[in-house]
Order: sequence, then C-alpha cells, then structure tokens
Amino acid sequence: MPVTLKDVALRAGVSRSAVSRTFTEGASVSAKTRAKVERAAADLGYAPSALASALSTGRTKLIGIVVSNFHNPIFLEVFDRFTRGLQERGMRPLLVNLTGETDPEASVRMLRQYSVDGVIVASSTLPPSFARAFHDARLPVVHSFGRWTSAPETHVVGIDNVASGRMAAETLRARGYTRVAFLGGPEDATSTQDRLTGFLDGLGNSDVAVTTSFAPAYTFQDGRQEMQRLLGQGPAAEAYFCGDDVLSIGALSALQDAGLSVPGDVGLLGLNDMEMAGWDNIDLTTIRQPLDQIVAASVELALLAVDDPDRLPEARLFPCKVVERGTLRPLK
Repeated sequence: MPVTLKDVALRAGVSRSAVSRTFTEGASVSAKTRAKVERAAADLGYAPSALASALSTGRTKLIGIVVSNFHNPIFLEVFDRFTRGLQERGMRPLLVNLTGETDPEASVRMLRQYSVDGVIVASSTLPPSFARAFHDARLPVVHSFGRWTSAPETHVVGIDNVASGRMAAETLRARGYTRVAFLGGPEDATSTQDRLTGFLDGLGNSDVAVTTSFAPAYTFQDGRQEMQRLLGQGPAAEAYFCGDDVLSIGALSALQDAGLSVPGDVGLLGLNDMEMAGWDNIDLTTIRQPLDQIVAASVELALLAVDDPDRLPEARLFPCKVVERGTLRPLK
C-alpha cells in the first residue's frame, strides 16, 4: 500500500497537520518538527501528493506549453529548455499540440479543464490574438517567439523579426549577391511577414534584384518542395534567405539533387541556428535566435504573471547575430 501522510505522522510522532504544513510551501512549521517529518518521510519513502497540494493551495503548478508546429526540429530544443526551466522552478509543464489549430477558444477550454496556473504560447506563427484569448479568459499567458510591439496586449518574449530580416539582407549584400530571393514560411504568419518586411527594407534602393515565395509550413519537406518548384521555373537566384533553418535545409536538399553546388552556385542563409544547422553535412550559415535567453525570460515572466495576474504586459526583446558557416560565399 502507498505510504500516507498518516503513516508519516505516526512515524514522526507529530500531528497530520504538522506533516501537511511541512510539505506546503510557505506554511509555518518549526525547524525541529520539519526535521522529524522529513526524516520519517525519507525512512518510509513518502512523497507528497501533487493533487492533494493543489486541493489545499488552489494551484496545480501546471504551466501549459502551447505549440503549433511539431514538424520543425527546432521545437525539440525548445521543449527541452522549457521543461527543464519549469521543473527547476518547481512547476510541471503540460505540453499541448495545436498543430493546425486556429480557434483559440478550443485551446482555452482544454487548458481550463486541466486547471493550469498559466500558459506559454510557444509559436512564431500564431497571431497575437491567440495569446490574447487566454488573457481575456483570465489565464496568465506569455507569448514566446511572438510578434514584438512596443505596446503589447499580453507578455511577449522573442526577437525583432523585422530587424532579423534586415540583417539577412545586409548579410547577402555584403557578399556581393545581386540576385537574391526570400523563401518564407506560411504567408499569413506574422514571423514571415515581418522577416520579409525587414528583408525588403534592408535591400532598400540598391541594384539587387529580389523575388519572394512562400512555403505552406516551416518544415523540411515544404522547404524542399518550394525550392524544387522554383528551380522548375528557371535559373535559381544567386542566394536565398529562407527565413528558417528547416526551410533552408529542405532547400539545400533540393539544390543538391538538382546538381547545384552550395555555396558555389547558390548561397543559403537560414534563421534560428538549431543544432542540426551546425552538422558537418549541412554547415548552414544562419542568423542565431537566442533560445536560452528567450525561454528563460518566458519562464520568469510566466511565473511572475501567475503570482500577479494584473501585472502590466511586458515585451522582452533579444538581439540576433549571424553565425558564419559554409553556405554563403565569403565576405569580400
């Protein structure tokens, strides 16, 4: 039979309420009693019930992590950081797969059923209105990788996608490319729109010719198929800013299958710097998104929002940088 709170109380020679207080964060209990209870619990192999704690405190310590694209390998790294970050703070992550979901109300109902204390929307493709639906339902929420604004309606943590697009344009121009292309993710995604806006702005009034195209999703297969379609229409551009590493790797596969050399014939620039981008057989030049900082700030803001649901919305922005590898021609 499982060891109960009563068993621990008998072993320690204290009341059941003393055992309960010992394992309730912030509850008052003397150092002597705490030591006796903890020793008895260790001897018996007792662990306090998370469900019982939730009933007594009104908090489940569950944080919902909402993700809309499980097909992008970058999110394996994101999940790892979020789960470890929350667990280190005594919270329990609840991972929710919303691939293809567009109705925030269904997501709100689902997470309410689990009585989560807060929500982290980890998506660069879901619009700000998606996170706002949780806020309107009085669920503390942080939108990680969300669209930056100086006056956010919910907590937002991420990068300035317009600035990253501008950085991509400047990177290609500095290498002397005169025919470039933007290969973005879903056309209606805010991340795609902002990266394209910055890219075009970075090219400015230069003599660089630019074309644009979009893949249905941030996936390897969609990046590969979009590049195959572009190659079927005529000669490739001199260099592509793909707007995401996984799209870049799909495009790289298509270019190699077509007998084109990267970067000899065509240059590629990604965004994210996921682990796979640095593999020797890929060696992708990319714009690094600081995942560690974004996740750590998201966890911190989520817990602050749980403690103070009326906290004013805050936007935390982190800078990107170019990681030089082997898919662009060297700087002149």
